[in-house]
Amino acid sequence: MSDTGTSAARPHLAVIGTGRMGAAMAVRLREAGFTVTAYNRTRAKAEATGAAVADTPRRAAAVADVVLVSLADDTAVRQAYGGEDGIAAGLRAGAVVVETSTVAPETVAALAPLVEKAGALLLDAPVSGSVVFVEQGRLTVMAGGDLSALEQARPALDVLAAHVVHVGPAGTGAAMKLAVNSLLLGLNQALSEALVLAERAGVSRESAYEVFAAGAAGAPFVQYKKDAYLHPESATVAFTLELVAKDLDLALALAERVGAPMHQAAANRRLVGEAVEQGLGQRDLSALADFLRGDRRPSVSP
Repeated sequence: MSDTGTSAARPHLAVIGTGRMGAAMAVRLREAGFTVTAYNRTRAKAEATGAAVADTPRRAAAVADVVLVSLADDTAVRQAYGGEDGIAAGLRAGAVVVETSTVAPETVAALAPLVEKAGALLLDAPVSGSVVFVEQGRLTVMAGGDLSALEQARPALDVLAAHVVHVGPAGTGAAMKLAVNSLLLGLNQALSEALVLAERAGVSRESAYEVFAAGAAGAPFVQYKKDAYLHPESATVAFTLELVAKDLDLALALAERVGAPMHQAAANRRLVGEAVEQGLGQRDLSALADFLRGDRRPSVSP
């Protein structure tokens, strides 16, 4: 979406975690005219965004009205919030923390008191979409938490996302993201299996994919992952199989807690676990098709 409002009305932003998604967010927001301060454990990754760089999460949070967090897992998220150099220690009263990481709802529940003690609000707002979606402002944000916090964060979120959906109270954003990823990862496995089946039956990979993309199952995922599936040896790593395993573990734990049957997710987790055990953990999720072909090369593309 095009940026809106005057620069004077825009909140000062902090981005905690400048991996693939966090870095893309920082760059997109800075290019839209926001003042952005970034933090990453590897300082060079924060510097590469062109934003101002803080030495600790606390210092990044201390200068921001809205703090966006994008980290790999629950452990990294909890560590970033706690301690004397953590996010919570630096928050301004009235600030909003937008937690975009894929984490368990229980993690959100544990973080909220730390944020609220500082007089700030936590918005549980994971995102769906890849780096390309960030660059184009086409993410989907599933926000859980106070509506006033969502409105305060909207100037930034509207630059990053085409869809911002308030799904309920804090914790529902995290739950919704696990449901979304369960669907996505089920599609990844089904597409991988169908592609290998067609190949083994004598259909060229390119022809099979063209049919999949043109048919009823040709979801946006099938469209934008085309190159990764057709040329897995040179695929850009967007979502590692190691993180796929982590997300499926979170989804299955949530399913057990709420009593939701997830037979396909359990089967997906077993296969992904085998691929990770064979050394493919740092490859893109599309490498699952290579694993099914019998190609166990652990190499990754930069």
